[in-house]
Amino acid sequence: MKALVHTAPLKLEYVDWPDPIPAPDEVLVRVAAVAICGSDVHGYTGTTGRRIPPIIMGHEASGVVEAVGRQVTGWPRGTRVTFDSTVYCNECPECRRGRINLCEKRQILGVSPPAFRRHGAMAEFVAVPHWILHRLPDGLSFEEAALVEPAAVALHAARITPIEPGGAVVVIGAGAIGLLAMQAAKLRGAGKVVVVDVREERLLLATQLGADAVVNSQSGDPRDALETATGRPSVNVVFEAVGIQQTVQLATDLTAPGGNLTLIGNVQPSIEQNLQAIVSKELTIRGSAASAGEYPACLAFLAAGRFQVGPLISRVMPLADGQTAFDALRRGEPGLLKIVLRPEPGATSPEVANV
Repeated sequence: MKALVHTAPLKLEYVDWPDPIPAPDEVLVRVAAVAICGSDVHGYTGTTGRRIPPIIMGHEASGVVEAVGRQVTGWPRGTRVTFDSTVYCNECPECRRGRINLCEKRQILGVSPPAFRRHGAMAEFVAVPHWILHRLPDGLSFEEAALVEPAAVALHAARITPIEPGGAVVVIGAGAIGLLAMQAAKLRGAGKVVVVDVREERLLLATQLGADAVVNSQSGDPRDALETATGRPSVNVVFEAVGIQQTVQLATDLTAPGGNLTLIGNVQPSIEQNLQAIVSKELTIRGSAASAGEYPACLAFLAAGRFQVGPLISRVMPLADGQTAFDALRRGEPGLLKIVLRPEPGATSPEVANV
């Protein structure tokens, strides 16, 4: 098969790669669309330690069932599917508690620290366990289905955060995850959601997607703008969807005493924080990792038009042009948010006999 392989910092190669052979309990998926995650872009620079070459990246994808292992039933060839980014075991204590994102044996598609390493979906085919598959609703495009994973990440963050019905919420960062977290907060009952960023085109998109107010944090004191929008300079619930020193500090500043700060962003491996502010305001700070069972709800929301992912897709490009796509995202070209890659349809047929 053809695959886009990360071979060195800032380098991707579109090469021939061995066809994946599904294990007895796995399904071989012919990839139809795979989105580039922000963590992929940061990872291919070699700065995060989470994309160690050589690795086939890609954990936001959709496609069709091509073949199944001998123990798998109920997934006919041609079924339109997406799949979880986390390969969980279904057996460990965390899995039995429903915390599949914290599985003790988990692997993450396209992520390559030794504990998590597993090749991902930036290829013609990928093999995954049948229990992480989900059928696509009729009418949902492969491109939109590829964004179910980040939507589930956002919905998971909103689900584990105590959002008061009708309460005000702040989302720091208007990238894909932040814009999805804004929508997820509304789905969870938030009354007014304020989105904070430094790029006006992102803030405009946030408004188009339903943000009640937007704040450019480089234009004056964000607390003043927040007070204008909500009547208070801080709120009880804040989501941080960037993951760098400055934005985590801003999120801490905008969280009201006794409030909840949920960290989704994960760019810098470590940051410094104002411990006195956290303690004196008695903040609850939680991390939010991947998703844990939110895929079915996200697919239903997408099918019903209650979760909007189409406006996040800036370009659809051939998988063979992956290097160009990654470089454009790293440069931060104006108006560019998500790029979805599509493998060449029907380029090769895998060897799947006797699986």
